[in-house]
Amino acid sequence: MSRAPSVSVRRAAEAALVFAALGDETRLQLLSRLCHEGPLSITRLSEGASISRQAVTKHLVTLKSSGLLEAKRQGRERVYQFAPARLQAARRYLDQVSTQWDDAIDRLRAHVEET
Repeated sequence: MSRAPSVSVRRAAEAALVFAALGDETRLQLLSRLCHEGPLSITRLSEGASISRQAVTKHLVTLKSSGLLEAKRQGRERVYQFAPARLQAARRYLDQVSTQWDDAIDRLRAHVEET
């Protein structure tokens, strides 16, 4: 019988997907454009890019799989837009980990000062 992963393990896995998606300069540039220009089609995102339309599509699929983008059909094209919820969740996860590390450092400092 398999157990479902704990909430903290699930949060860590979701955050890891976000960080992996953001770990590529091209994906960061695409996401930045979507944040500043609003929803855009693959055609618009490919304009002026130093990579092919197929490569842009591949990067958009990765960003969408990580939960950072939403895609909607508009006529014959698919329009992508930034979805901030997953990034906000990853930020909360980082804040939680940071707090845990700060607590651990405080405990270590107190222990060292006691001895």
